[in-house]
Amino acid sequence: MTADILSCIHNKMSGFSKGQKRIAAYILESYDKAAFQTAGTLGRTVNVSESTVVRFAAELGYDGYPAMQKALQEMVLNRLTAVQRIEVSSERLGEQDILTTILQSDMDKLRASMDSIDRTAFVGAVDALLSARRVYILGVRSSAALAEFFGYYLNYMFEDVRVVTGASESEMFEKIVHVAPQDAVVGISFPRYSTATSKALQYCASAGAQVIALTDCETAPIAQSADYLLTAKSDMVSLVDSLVAPMSLINALIVAVASRRRQEVTKTLDSLERVWDRYGVYEKVDG
Repeated sequence: MTADILSCIHNKMSGFSKGQKRIAAYILESYDKAAFQTAGTLGRTVNVSESTVVRFAAELGYDGYPAMQKALQEMVLNRLTAVQRIEVSSERLGEQDILTTILQSDMDKLRASMDSIDRTAFVGAVDALLSARRVYILGVRSSAALAEFFGYYLNYMFEDVRVVTGASESEMFEKIVHVAPQDAVVGISFPRYSTATSKALQYCASAGAQVIALTDCETAPIAQSADYLLTAKSDMVSLVDSLVAPMSLINALIVAVASRRRQEVTKTLDSLERVWDRYGVYEKVDG
């Protein structure tokens, strides 16, 4: 129902009460704002009671207002422009203590991600990485930072890790053209979703590679190409999406892989320590 919520409202409009029609008209016109309003706030905006808003959600077939709100948020997150994000975040944060609000929101996302993660898929993803001839990590825009972080640590564990963060589709395909069934490909994409990453993962899946998708929900574009789907919450609270939960998920993957390749990691780090010491890469601090 997520993708069709606006169509559902249109189709049911004639059967709504007067108050419900005001709610429907507001959502259709300002869904980007309505998606992040509480039932009480939405009711006050259109001059109806909170209970009318709750009944409206039930009329659409949802178990309650939170379920309708979640569906609406999933639909709009990828549609919001930067300007709309600023407007929505200003309304949501208002005069609140921003530091406390953001930190609390991030903690909530971590809890929600921990409760919803597919642990079987997590183990499968780790196995796919460990058995791969070559590992590709794809991520553009804000997801590029996650891809670079993941690649930095996997380079300690594997001989052939390729991080692909180019924004253009042509550049991305140039770097993955030799992907093969013996390879593992990690695609990272969070709203606003990158079409380049989605198309690249489709290509990798068609080439027979093991595809691991890191995204925010099962309806995300890259989820369709995944052999192993790992989700982490990144709901928008401000101009930017929080990447705290996705980063924590990547940390868990790094630790899980490292624990299975302890000897290789130790050997690599021992070699690096000798190189760093020889060439004075790091300052020595006297204890």
